[in-house]
Amino acid sequence: MKLAAFVILTRSEATGKDLSARTAILRSLRSLRMTMPLRSLRMTMPRHSLGMTMPRYSLRMTMLLAGCAAPVAVTSAPVQAPPPQVVQALAPINALPERLGDAEYWALETAISEPGGYFQIEDNFTSNEMEVGRLYGMLRDTHVSGGVYMGVGPEQNFTYIAAIRPKLAFVVDIRRQAVMQHLMFKAMFEMAKDRADFISILFAKPRPAGIDSATPIKDVWTAFRNVKTDSAISARDYVRVVDRLTKTHAFTFTADESAKLKAVFDAFYYYGPAISTRGGPSGRGGDFAELTAYSDDASGQPRSFLSSEENYRYVKSLHEKNLIVPVSGDFAGPRAIRAIGAYLTGHNGVVSAFYVSNVEQYLFNDGKAAAFYANVATLPVDSASVFIRPYSMRRGGGGQTQSLCPIAAFIRSAEAGRVFSNNDALSCRQ
Repeated sequence: MKLAAFVILTRSEATGKDLSARTAILRSLRSLRMTMPLRSLRMTMPRHSLGMTMPRYSLRMTMLLAGCAAPVAVTSAPVQAPPPQVVQALAPINALPERLGDAEYWALETAISEPGGYFQIEDNFTSNEMEVGRLYGMLRDTHVSGGVYMGVGPEQNFTYIAAIRPKLAFVVDIRRQAVMQHLMFKAMFEMAKDRADFISILFAKPRPAGIDSATPIKDVWTAFRNVKTDSAISARDYVRVVDRLTKTHAFTFTADESAKLKAVFDAFYYYGPAISTRGGPSGRGGDFAELTAYSDDASGQPRSFLSSEENYRYVKSLHEKNLIVPVSGDFAGPRAIRAIGAYLTGHNGVVSAFYVSNVEQYLFNDGKAAAFYANVATLPVDSASVFIRPYSMRRGGGGQTQSLCPIAAFIRSAEAGRVFSNNDALSCRQ
């Protein structure tokens, strides 16, 4: 067995050539398919030993024990294969990043993502879970906060992020279109100074007069529902969104990804605030306006990322610092969740909450639930870390229902062979 060593620069304020160097090194990881655990040796080296003109750097020498026939050289040549199972990269050692540079963000997204896969609901423009407001209140009441948030699906993630106030968030979805939708949201959050601007850009409606930071969200939607959609605004803002992503951030998209971005943008323009999971009204769950204004907590107050200016600003701030990272990945796949786990372990991050929607239902149907739980077992969690399972709130009678299920205890139960079905997951069997 040979030993392959990689050095990754880890200075968060590095830019320009330094950042390009780090990105190139990260890309070189893609040439390995790692099957053995990582071991890290931390050290500090002076700049002259690197042969670079730059300040003193904190370095991580990541020792990859791999069954290689020969030592693997570090190169910056692009490769076609997606990166390996584990990612160690791009932030101060032993700390979650306070901000990710554009190249760091995109390298991390690319390194963690698996190729986009199939899901039977191809268009998933909104959630259909009106329980989001009650769960917001439960998260606040039980003091689930900080750390790292993980989730799946579209806009409901922002409401959970607003409730938890994590330092970093990952949204993992098997559909590549979901990643493009989140990147669209990212651009709009950055472009919009407040909630009303965000709604105006998302639905191509001129901003009504009289809306300010104190306007209740129901009144905000009432004002917008009387405003006609404007095709000229839509055309203008689509260019602004694309420019924001590809020029300001310098993200690179394939033709298929660009087409997915346009399709999602056009859907919100076409359906307006009544857009639902598959587009038009479905009669199940709420539409975008209802999900953000009429989903109440236990006290009857609407709770969402748009229900207050404070909530909106928090999500906006994370987007502006590149700290909400959407990735394509199968919950039961070989890379995405495990790569996030490795990244967080390398940066002393702890998952505070993992919103799973009803994905476990499909995983049990496909015989993949065990693989998912094995992946989750690689995430750093503590006794306060929870799964968020809104569908447990829909169960009628019989058994324990626990929508905020302790991750560590549940995974121990799964590993012990006590979790046999989605009903066991919904009841948080321990």
